Amino acid sequence: MPDDILTTYTGTFELEFERPLLQLERQVSELELHMKQTGVDMSAEVRKLRDNHTAMLKKTYQNLTPWNTVQVARHPGRPQTVDYLRLIVKDFCELHGDRHFGDDPAIITGFGRIGSQKCLVVGHHKGRDTKERIATHWGCAHPEGYRKALLKMKLAEKFKLPVVTFIDTPGAYPGIGAEERGQAEAIAVNLREMSRLRTPILSLVIGEGGSGGALGIGVADRVAMMQHAWYSVISPEGCAAILWKTGAEASKAASALKLTAEDNLANGIIDAVIDEPLGAAHRNPALAAENAEKWITRNLRELLRLKTDTLIERRWDRFRQIGTGN
Repeated sequence: MPDDILTTYTGTFELEFERPLLQLERQVSELELHMKQTGVDMSAEVRKLRDNHTAMLKKTYQNLTPWNTVQVARHPGRPQTVDYLRLIVKDFCELHGDRHFGDDPAIITGFGRIGSQKCLVVGHHKGRDTKERIATHWGCAHPEGYRKALLKMKLAEKFKLPVVTFIDTPGAYPGIGAEERGQAEAIAVNLREMSRLRTPILSLVIGEGGSGGALGIGVADRVAMMQHAWYSVISPEGCAAILWKTGAEASKAASALKLTAEDNLANGIIDAVIDEPLGAAHRNPALAAENAEKWITRNLRELLRLKTDTLIERRWDRFRQIGTGN
């Protein structure tokens, strides 16, 4: 295992089921520091701890519960849209505003290149620290965010450029102001217009994919999920509050919702699951982004070969067939 894997994320946040792993990581760090300070060769002990860590990591992530997956998808060290922009999108030029009300920071739009292909990139923006998260509403977009996204998609259609969207939101913003400005209408219009946009669309769920907030930029020719992302009609907490009148049953709700990448693939909701590095994307964001880039570039090449009418017909058929399988 590369040396930097254990030190990619060193923040104070801990997932409960990862605590034994983090204890091993701390032991490795302490031994390495001791070797550096004293000059005593303890490489054999370090190597053994690393081997134990790798084995435990594999076992842990092969047996995640749906609720564990939700927790991983919310990890503060997990790469967000801005990280994918930095890692795989070249010459990115951000575009602002919906020409109607304002600019919603919860959705980022702009032109750039992924691989050799020019495209429009749209993605939810959650923010890292508390100040940024408050400013971006924790990735919960207002109607002006969805209108901004659609306006830029129409621009991409005009210039015959494909659209790539990164989905990462617990849901659309539910506040009074958002409802007054037409939250449901804005999302509904996006669903309609994206379904007939005359340019290829790819969508990738990189973290959370909650309800209409995700679908507002998720009507695509092909949809994929990162391995440890979740995608569902409602968040586990919201489902638990409705069914059991308490958010304490979120774990039970997560299992019932079939929200994992494997469940969504089996149910025909998505087309592919993109592998994450061992121990999830927060341990190696660069490798996670590299895997995502490979899927995006391969599928863009395939979709760009299709005639526009064929593209739209297949997109229409794709969504009409959802739910007709197992």
